[in-house]
Amino acid sequence: MRLTAAARVAAAALSLVSLLVLTSCTGKEAGEQPQGAADPPRIVVASGQDVTGKNGIRQQLIDAWNAKEGEHGYRARLVELPGSADQQRSQLLGALQSGGAAYDVVNLDVTWIPEFAAAGLIRPLTGAAVKAPGDIIPSVDSTSFWDGERYAVPFNSDVGLLYYRKDHLRSLGTSRAQLDGDVTWDDLRDLIDTVNDRPKPKGYKDGWTTQLAAYEGRTVNAIEAFASAVPDFALTDEDGRYAADEAQLTAGVTELRERTASPYMLGEAATSREAESLSAFAEGRTTFLRHWPYVYPTLYETFRGDLGVARLPGKAVLGGQNLAVTSSTSEQRAAKAAELIAFLTDPDSERCLLRAGFAATRTSAYQDPGSTPECRHAAAYSASPSASPTGESAELKAPDRLADGVSYSRDILLPALSEAVQRPRTPLYGAVTQTLITELDALYGPRPAGASRPGDAQIAKSLDEALSKVLPG
Repeated sequence: MRLTAAARVAAAALSLVSLLVLTSCTGKEAGEQPQGAADPPRIVVASGQDVTGKNGIRQQLIDAWNAKEGEHGYRARLVELPGSADQQRSQLLGALQSGGAAYDVVNLDVTWIPEFAAAGLIRPLTGAAVKAPGDIIPSVDSTSFWDGERYAVPFNSDVGLLYYRKDHLRSLGTSRAQLDGDVTWDDLRDLIDTVNDRPKPKGYKDGWTTQLAAYEGRTVNAIEAFASAVPDFALTDEDGRYAADEAQLTAGVTELRERTASPYMLGEAATSREAESLSAFAEGRTTFLRHWPYVYPTLYETFRGDLGVARLPGKAVLGGQNLAVTSSTSEQRAAKAAELIAFLTDPDSERCLLRAGFAATRTSAYQDPGSTPECRHAAAYSASPSASPTGESAELKAPDRLADGVSYSRDILLPALSEAVQRPRTPLYGAVTQTLITELDALYGPRPAGASRPGDAQIAKSLDEALSKVLPG
C-alpha cells in the first residue's frame, strides 16, 4: 500500500522519537574495553543520539578517525546516551562527578558549557583542539567559552527555521507563496488570516505550530519572543548574573502571547514537542512550522516543491552541541582527545555534517559548490552517488538550490546562525530554564474551568521574582 505524504513524514517523526529512547551503556563499563596485547588505547566519546539515524554521520566521522589509527595510535568509540536532553545532562553530570564512566570526550549542549566548566568537569582547551578558528561562525564559537577561556569546540550547530506549505498558499491565491528573509510576524499573521478567511485546505486547523510543551522547547520559544520584543535582550550578563527587568519581561510575555494566540497557533502546540509539531505540519493541520534544520531533508523528501523554508521572523535561538575534554582523563589521553576533536570539527567534517542534515559550524562549509572540497571523511555523504553503509543512496535528499536561485545553506541557514541569539549563559542554566518553563505555565498549562489567564504584567512580575531568586545579581 502506498503511504500518503503525511503518513511518510509521520513515520519519519516517530523514527526520530524512537532514537531518543534507545538504550545504551552509561556506566563505567562504557569506557572500558577488553585489552589484549595488540589492542590500541581508546578515546571514548559520550554523546546524545544522532538524529541522522543508525550509523549516522557522527559514527562515520569516528570511523574515519579510526581509519587513521596508524597516524595517531588511538581508536575512538562513540557511546550514545538514551533519553531526552535533560536526562542526558543528568547522566553526564552524575558520571563525571562520581567517576562512574571513563569518558574522555563529551558532546555537550551549548547551554551546558558554563555549568560543566564552572564545576571543573571539563578542561580548558589549547589551540591543538581547534583548526582554523577564524573559520568558525563567531556567534557559534562564542558558545565554547566560559570565564574568558575556551572549554569546547563547536561540533554541530542549530537554529530555529520557518517551514511552510507552498501548496496551501498557492491554493488560496496568496501573493506570497515564496517567503524571503524579510518576512515578519505581522506578515505571517496576515498570511494566516488569509488562509483562515478562505476555504481551507483539507485537514487544516490553525496557522502555525511550534514546541511549547513543558520542556526546553518552551524556553526556546520564549527567548525568541523576548529577544524579538526587546533590543539586545539578555536574561544574564557575561558573568551569569541576572540582567533583565520586569518591564523587559512584560514586553517579552506580550510578544509571546500574541504570536501563540488563537487563531494563529495550533492549539495542540501547547503540549507539543519536536515530533508532534512535525506530524501536525506533515498532516496538513497547519501551514507554518517552527523547527530545526535536521528536519529539512525529511520534509523535502515528502513534499518536494510544495515545501518552503525561510528564516524565522524576528530572532531565532542558537542551539547545537560542542565537544569538550573531561577533566578526569589523563594528560596523555587528553592530548589525543584534543586531536580527535580537531579532526571531528575540521572543515571537511563540517561539510559532512552539513550534507547529513546538521547545521555546520564553519563558514567554509556554506560556500558555493566547487569552491571548497566536498565531504571526504564520510563516504555516504560524499559528492558522488554511491551506496551508503545503510544501503541508502548517498545523494542528498534535499537540494541546496531553492526557488529563484536561493541557496538553502548559504542564504538561509548561514545568516540565521550568524544572527541567532543565545539562551542565558550561566552555570545555573538548569534552574533558569525550569523557572521559565514553570512560570509560563500561566500561558500554556491547564487551568480550572472558567478561570482566565493572568495578564502579561502579572506573569512578568512573577517571572522576575522567580529569576531573581535563582540567579545572582
